[in-house]
Amino acid sequence: MKRLVGGLAALAFTLPQPQQSVADSSQRSTSAPDSIPFGVGERLVYDVRFGPLRVGEGIMEVLDIEAIRGRDAWHTRFRVRGGIPLYRVDDLLESWIDIEKFNSLRFVQDFDEGGRTRERRYEMYPERSVFQEGDKEEEVSVSDPLDDGAFLYFLRTIPLEVGRTYEFNRYFRPDRNPVIVKVLRRERVTVPAGAFDAFVIQPVIKSKGIFSEQGEAQIWLSDDKDRIMVQLRSKTKIGSLNLFLKSHRPPRSVSP
Repeated sequence: MKRLVGGLAALAFTLPQPQQSVADSSQRSTSAPDSIPFGVGERLVYDVRFGPLRVGEGIMEVLDIEAIRGRDAWHTRFRVRGGIPLYRVDDLLESWIDIEKFNSLRFVQDFDEGGRTRERRYEMYPERSVFQEGDKEEEVSVSDPLDDGAFLYFLRTIPLEVGRTYEFNRYFRPDRNPVIVKVLRRERVTVPAGAFDAFVIQPVIKSKGIFSEQGEAQIWLSDDKDRIMVQLRSKTKIGSLNLFLKSHRPPRSVSP
């Protein structure tokens, strides 16, 4: 369970632009993608399983639009709760994503794992390419930053094509870039929420989490206008970790 949440937090590390023909995003003007498949009120609920055992629940949702330093931003939240006897997890990722530029403006990690808690708060300043953790000194970032939670939404906006490899250098900590995403195939998959035609993608990240090369993680994104994550699988040394979509509440309205 701990590795699942840590690995999802690691998703952080960037999503993609085609390597074959499109220049790296840091060399282009930053703006929101043309099509945004989510909006305020959307709520995705997942069963979290370790092998055949149900060990918890995950919720991914767009809570509201809030003003951050004069910018309208989606406030998103991804929470995983559960565990096994004697080891419980309650982990939270909150992101504030600029609607106009699709940049991260604020990011909160609040982890409670086995009774040990850790909270980290970040402010991102894309106009100056810096970020600040709590009261620490500012550090160098990238001009169009995205955080862990924001990347889960950014991935849904990418025009995926089977057989392509995508790469992006937008994680707010520059040393974690790039993340590589391979589009492996299309596949019909059945989860508690129903049957979906989906793209199967493989993210590879500079980390030891579930998206490392050794984890061989795969994500199923619905092949429709909603582009929701319907399933996630990853290998660990002691078994398989999985998320299966069990319900999807659509947004009240798709954001501009």
